[in-house]
Amino acid sequence: MSEIDPTSRSAEALPAEERLRRWRLLLGGEDADGTGVQLTGADVQIDRCLGLLYDPDYRSATGRGSNRGGLGASNPSVSRWLGDIRTYFPTSVVQVLQKDALDRLNLTTMLAQPELLQTMEVDVNLIATLLTLRGAMPRATLETARQVVRRVTEDLMRRLEGSVRQSIMGALSRSTRNRRPRLREIDWHRTIRANLRNYQPEHSTVIAEQLIGFGRRRTSLKDVVLCVDQSGSMAGSVVYSSIFGAVMASLPAVSTRLVLFDTAIVDLTEQISDPVEVLFSTQLGGGTDINQALAYCQERMERPADTIMVLISDLIEGGVRDEMLRRTAQMVGAGVQMIALLALSDEGAPFYDKENAAALATLGVPAFACTPDLFPELMAAAIRRDDLSTWASAQGVTTAK
Repeated sequence: MSEIDPTSRSAEALPAEERLRRWRLLLGGEDADGTGVQLTGADVQIDRCLGLLYDPDYRSATGRGSNRGGLGASNPSVSRWLGDIRTYFPTSVVQVLQKDALDRLNLTTMLAQPELLQTMEVDVNLIATLLTLRGAMPRATLETARQVVRRVTEDLMRRLEGSVRQSIMGALSRSTRNRRPRLREIDWHRTIRANLRNYQPEHSTVIAEQLIGFGRRRTSLKDVVLCVDQSGSMAGSVVYSSIFGAVMASLPAVSTRLVLFDTAIVDLTEQISDPVEVLFSTQLGGGTDINQALAYCQERMERPADTIMVLISDLIEGGVRDEMLRRTAQMVGAGVQMIALLALSDEGAPFYDKENAAALATLGVPAFACTPDLFPELMAAAIRRDDLSTWASAQGVTTAK
């Protein structure tokens, strides 16, 4: 909440009165906080919003769960509180406050009320919460939750689709170009540009010493497997994986398979075009059996040398570790280009099994976290068969070793 943080760099240049005001809002101790500041105007409402969430004494004094303004899950004031925080704080802070409300006050039943869902500031983390709690929601609320999830996923798809198409299709065009094309395979635009130096003015023509083409056309040029850990810690990654899977499935030059796993395996390739259906088919939480998931994917690989395998997991293996590593070595040896993403999210450095990440790295499988904005370029680099550890370093991403 940098807007009221008296310790932030920008706050250092503020007048002393403003810094005291911010300390008063953070401490929330009225006379006991030692600031001597009296709140007025909007600050009174900001203090109320923060007090209801972070100050047990304040909640007790206002009668939590009663009609006197507490944040009881079934209380009408929850809706008012959600509206207030959207009024007084920016979106990024609203998301933090909502998450803290769920964690600190156990307001999970708040999500069972359709009218409240419509007023909440929704982000990827809240989507994950909705998916986790959907089994406890009444039918009317579940339909509202589905609408909320669809709204957010469609917004994310609009933001990410262009970069995915541009990066992947550009990489595919370059990777399939050849210098000895048949007549029907010649890319005339690139061929002419490459031979402009051979233009013959007297004949008004270009002598094409070098032909550039796209090679033989196939139903798909690359097979991509997204193998996604759906244990609780990977919730955000599951959301983004479903969206990227839907976008890649719309590209005719890429054949995309989406597999979710914990201790069981769910192949959602048939539903991949609709990320909302994918997300409502997940079972977030539970154990992890990476070896079993890799075995499933390996059995279905028809063209290993043209396959990109993206394992999205924190690598905390609950199955047979030695078998997981042996199977990985088999796939890499067969020509599969394999990547281990420790997270596909904006949440910063993830927690992961460092020993397993290092073991995969020795097998030629780079392991690192990736933000959604970088994922399209990562896939393009994989299609070009760039050295992905070098690529990650160039992006400022630390790979596991």
